[in-house]
Amino acid sequence: MSKFSGIEKKIIAPYGTWESPISARSVGSGNHVFELALYNDDLYFVEVRPLEEMARYSVMKLNLNAMITHELTPPPFNARTTVHEYGGGGFLVARNQLIFSNFSDQRLYKINVDSTERPSPLTREGRDVRFGDGIFDEKRNQMICVRELHPRPGEREAINSVVAIDISSGNETVIVSGNDFYAYPRISRDSSKLAWITWNFPNMPFDGSELWIADLDSSGKLQNNRKLAGGLDESVTQPKWSESGDLFFISDRSGWWNLYRWTNENGISTISLKEADFCHPDWNLGLSTYSFESENRIICTFAVGGEWRLGSIDTSSSKLETIDSPFTEINHINALTSQYAVFLAGSPKEGHKIFKYDFSLKKIQEIYDSPGEESEEETETSLPFPITFPTTNNLKAYAFFYEPTNSKYEGSKQELPPLIVMVHGGPTHASSSLNRGTIQFFTSRGFAVLDVNYGGSSAYGREYRRRLNGQWGVVDVDDCVNGALYLAKEGKIDSDRVVIRGGSAGGWTTLCGLTFRDFFKAGACYYGISDLERWELDCHKFESQYLHSLIGSYPQERELFLDRSPTTHADRVSRPLIIFQGKEDKVVPPNQSELMVEALRKRNKPVEYFAFDGEQHDFRQAKRIEEALNRELDHFRKALKIRQQ
Repeated sequence: MSKFSGIEKKIIAPYGTWESPISARSVGSGNHVFELALYNDDLYFVEVRPLEEMARYSVMKLNLNAMITHELTPPPFNARTTVHEYGGGGFLVARNQLIFSNFSDQRLYKINVDSTERPSPLTREGRDVRFGDGIFDEKRNQMICVRELHPRPGEREAINSVVAIDISSGNETVIVSGNDFYAYPRISRDSSKLAWITWNFPNMPFDGSELWIADLDSSGKLQNNRKLAGGLDESVTQPKWSESGDLFFISDRSGWWNLYRWTNENGISTISLKEADFCHPDWNLGLSTYSFESENRIICTFAVGGEWRLGSIDTSSSKLETIDSPFTEINHINALTSQYAVFLAGSPKEGHKIFKYDFSLKKIQEIYDSPGEESEEETETSLPFPITFPTTNNLKAYAFFYEPTNSKYEGSKQELPPLIVMVHGGPTHASSSLNRGTIQFFTSRGFAVLDVNYGGSSAYGREYRRRLNGQWGVVDVDDCVNGALYLAKEGKIDSDRVVIRGGSAGGWTTLCGLTFRDFFKAGACYYGISDLERWELDCHKFESQYLHSLIGSYPQERELFLDRSPTTHADRVSRPLIIFQGKEDKVVPPNQSELMVEALRKRNKPVEYFAFDGEQHDFRQAKRIEEALNRELDHFRKALKIRQQ
């Protein structure tokens, strides 16, 4: 770096060519944590290790008094459930025992949390059975959880139910069954009642679901089953019992996911009524976006404008107070009543870490940061700018915009930066302004990034979430194009150098963007859907009728499925495309990528394809993330004719 009069002067270099200390290896190698659970003064959580242990999930125990951490699940155990394929709720603490689902065989295992013994199996072998989202029934020494019983090849689809599992013997008893799906079985503090969430085809849980409760007799059998809330057009989630026996839950009956309370005497009352979402969509089991601070207060997180805040609600007055914090993404909130809460949170400057909030001191303290590979030197972080932009049909859409940022480089005033449009998965999901290595990898090299929360994204209310119904592949693509055009009009980016990338549903939007629009100069698709009819026929149970809301009824509207599919119109693709796929992906099977690659190659279209052994949906291994990112960078530079200096 040159200097003039003692002032460091940045190197002027073309956008996209800058050298960066943020390597693809550093992006993919950092450990990360999720699924927090409190038991007395011990915090349990899952740590994923992409670099050293091939993305093994290990359960950790952190004593919050001594601040000592140790690992409970030794190799080769991998504490990951695959209920609904996306998993979640993969472990449970029952007194002094940890019960967890092991990835390779999906059996439940148990281990004493204070010993060095190896885990022993709890459930029997020889079946394709998956367990998740469990709670401990201390009175009966049993675990109540969701069970997904998969059939043998050629038989009908998986059967979901709620089961009770004796922690001593491993014997299983089905206690709730008959519907297509179940989640959040939650037992009252006195073990007298059970609540749960259920839904049926063609709904996803965020479209419409039901909250049920029942009385538990001394043997654990359910009596007096009754529905409290929800239906085909109301999404309910996260039931939790207070110390006094009131049942709290989240519902979108107001158009937003707000908090409610049910009591036997007064029925349902509103706890929060705000144009904000107090939960994430239930793609994973075991989510927790609120907990009990005391009998009269709840600590929670809620999203406004796509950014998450920490809050406290007085349940007697329904008054919501925002707790001052730097966080813009918060989840897995667990509280030890009247003492403190723990949660996972991050900000635009830092990724996820575990924090503790002391109720009496009103103080936030960082308590755990997963180790990972650090960059060799510091570079400035590109901070997000939330933008609202006009889109089709006189509507508005949302995104986070990141400018190219590097402490050593700047672009020429005669040049505007190229833009990478990032498309999140789901599609009923959302991007937040959390600091993400992938974004900083590109911005530190001189690319601008637009992270789009297209119509259909969550965290903006039910009406916005349902904007995609019947319009998948249309509304999402429109919003990606219109977001880029808005930035070009504002003089922020070069509209002739815009590329697009996304994974899963975002991969679908990437393929549609290159197929049906002549705007993007290149694309990178990660495990994306390309053929709607084939995916409808091959899809795993959880999402097997998702397309009925996103596209239409099948086979009645088969022609629409064919016409909307990129594979049908591969001849329209004229821009270079790179596709990445996990060979063991059960959510979007490899044939989706293979069909698109075959269709393009038959027409001599520019496409590169990389399929990775040992990867499922969403790459987890550091070496695969590193390889894919480096190849993607080279792909975009080549397509945009960006030459390294």
